[in-house]
Amino acid sequence: MRVGLAGFGAWGLMHARVYAQLPGTELAAIFCQGDATAQAAASAYPEAALVRSFEDLVALPLDVVAIAVPNHLHARYAVAALRAGKHVILEKPLGVTLAECDAVLAAAQESGRKVAVNHELRVSQQWRQVREVIAVGEIGRLTHQHLSLFRRPFRPGSGGWRQEEARVGSYSLEELVHFVDLVMWYARENGLPDRVTARASDGSAMPQTLSALLDWPDGSSALVTQCLAGFQHHSLLEIAGSAGAIRTSWSAAFDRAEHPSFSLWVQGAGESDASERPIAFSGELFELEQNLACALASFAGEGEPSLSLIEAHNAVALCLAIQEAGRKGHPVSLVDWTT
Repeated sequence: MRVGLAGFGAWGLMHARVYAQLPGTELAAIFCQGDATAQAAASAYPEAALVRSFEDLVALPLDVVAIAVPNHLHARYAVAALRAGKHVILEKPLGVTLAECDAVLAAAQESGRKVAVNHELRVSQQWRQVREVIAVGEIGRLTHQHLSLFRRPFRPGSGGWRQEEARVGSYSLEELVHFVDLVMWYARENGLPDRVTARASDGSAMPQTLSALLDWPDGSSALVTQCLAGFQHHSLLEIAGSAGAIRTSWSAAFDRAEHPSFSLWVQGAGESDASERPIAFSGELFELEQNLACALASFAGEGEPSLSLIEAHNAVALCLAIQEAGRKGHPVSLVDWTT
């Protein structure tokens, strides 16, 4: 399967390494806009065609276009690739507005091609195992979730794009979108949340701290917090169910660490105490490869991507609603946001 990669920044480089080593996959072309990244790509992958415009990339005989560029370009590039007849691997978020998300969904339907949005936590041994515990009923009906992220500030990105609202969209769409997707995934049996209340450290799209309380029609809830004024990289998830509970955490010096610490504890129905569940490894360096392999297999007709486009759309919708609730200072109804 011939893959063309758009973007060769820090995360695009990680994509390239995966495509270059996956069996049955060829990194056939790389699009770089900047001179420095173009030189780096040509040096690292001389066998791949190097192009300097996205239009030249999608004109090549490729099966897949992988998009790892700043957020504001995601939807535009995805639509162009789909219209050129390519399958698409798209870094999250799906888009920075609901209109952009809708445009990608429409282009996918019209073209008959698939889009896999890279929410790599969906395939994680740690975070996916939480979903499996809930799905088989070990803790009964899910009633409450608390998911927190405490970390150092985001990297500025190439050209400082993460520091510009016009290009990043919102800090809720950077990392919080992963956790928003997780809490909706874990609460799948409860339906979609119908209200969000949020508090942010300031009224911008890029606050240092953000807390959101999600309410479901059945009375269940989720508290999701993001602190970008901390140190290292730490995430914690605590879940209460009608008959049990789950607690899992992940910590490292930085988010792409090769040797993080992590654990998963479950107290199932009828158990007097919690027990630790085994996890072989956890971290985005491992999960990126797994999720990209899953996406490529789905393009070949072997299964589906790890989450649907509707789920990717709803994750963006909820993040944008959280941002609006934080700015307004009062609850926002989610009825007209999610699909």
